[in-house]
Amino acid sequence: MPHAPDFAVTSQRVVTPEGERAAAVLIKGEKILDVVSQHNIPEGCPVEDVGNDVVMPGLVDVHVHINEPGRTEWEGFETATKAAASGGITTLVDMPLNCIPVTTTLDALNSKIASTKNKLFVDCGFYGGLIPGNLNDIEPLARAGVLGFKTFMSHSGIDEFPKITEENIRKALPILAQHGISLLVHAELENCIEKTENLQTYKSYLATRPKSWENEAIKLLIQLCREFQTPIHIVHLSSSDVLTEFAQAREEGLPLSIETCPHYLHFTAENIADGDTRFKCTPPIREAKNREKLWQGLQSGTIDFITSDHSPCTPELKKMDEGRFEKAWGGISSLQLTLPVIWTECINKGLSLNQLTNWMCSAPAKFIGMDHQKGQISLGYDADLVCWDPDSTFLVEPAIINFKNKLTPYEGEELFGVVKRTYLRGNKVFESGHFVNDPIGKTILRNHAT
Repeated sequence: MPHAPDFAVTSQRVVTPEGERAAAVLIKGEKILDVVSQHNIPEGCPVEDVGNDVVMPGLVDVHVHINEPGRTEWEGFETATKAAASGGITTLVDMPLNCIPVTTTLDALNSKIASTKNKLFVDCGFYGGLIPGNLNDIEPLARAGVLGFKTFMSHSGIDEFPKITEENIRKALPILAQHGISLLVHAELENCIEKTENLQTYKSYLATRPKSWENEAIKLLIQLCREFQTPIHIVHLSSSDVLTEFAQAREEGLPLSIETCPHYLHFTAENIADGDTRFKCTPPIREAKNREKLWQGLQSGTIDFITSDHSPCTPELKKMDEGRFEKAWGGISSLQLTLPVIWTECINKGLSLNQLTNWMCSAPAKFIGMDHQKGQISLGYDADLVCWDPDSTFLVEPAIINFKNKLTPYEGEELFGVVKRTYLRGNKVFESGHFVNDPIGKTILRNHAT
């Protein structure tokens, strides 16, 4: 039989586009050959049965700060992709900062790609960066295969990646339109009226980054999208205030998309202790009422998908000893934990595995133009699978964490959803807490064969 599968993965709970069902995923080489009933497995085919564990597409996380080259004391491709694999993530997209150099030129992109050699445990794509003065770098980066361009409307946290103005965006959008490529925007317009010194209470920190910063930035971006008809994507939405206006803009047919993150969907401002700078991120974690509206936005389809925004640093940069929010690095480490965090919330809200799969697999794959290859269990797709127990819990503690710096606000949380196995393009890369393969991940470049 020339097209006989190499092996099958079977489960009582396989999540396919048609729904959750008992099935066998037939795998040939790196691809899914078919999805059949367990009674229709070809004779002699080796079977890996995971029983009642869920078999889902490998997660696609399109917002990760890996920081290599240049800041590998913060993170790096090996540790980040190991953390991803152990969390059921099989595809990452790396942000153009906080690496050194930032990915705002073709040379910097080539340097970053070279630094991935023999380090990738999952597949990885890249964004370019848009900063003042690099308009001429957009086309070379786009032709080289970046999956989008990231920019900031407020200070990025590092001086080598300065914020842009409305004028900068206006000049960039026609160039991006020629390539059919999205502009990803950190949408906060700074107009702070609160003092920003000696911020030791979370309430005082929250007051320095009000919803109005996000609201005004997103209103401007909707206006620019309407004017230029070029894809604009809002990263890490925190403010729920803009959801109605955003939904109306989408009804117009504007090419807008939006993501949010586990920390905005799980934590609440009311429960963050004063001085606990592990929770500092930008935009900030807001109140419980705001969180519930973000969940409503996901369920209505206004928010497209969920990303980690894994933004690690060394522990000393979090300034835990001082408890000063204005001094601490703004970013949350979470890469390995996104599936159980979101599933725990889904259990509490009665949401389905298919909804989870849309938000964390198929929709982000579509955003990066990989929905023909990643993000679903279907014939011809990459055999990227995560097998996990949705009913078991685990305690988040440093000993189980695979990203480089273990400081995370999730420490001490008991979460549902234990990842048992991860397959990357038909190859088992993680099983029962261990990495069981070489770093076989590939780079993903837009319009380039992988």
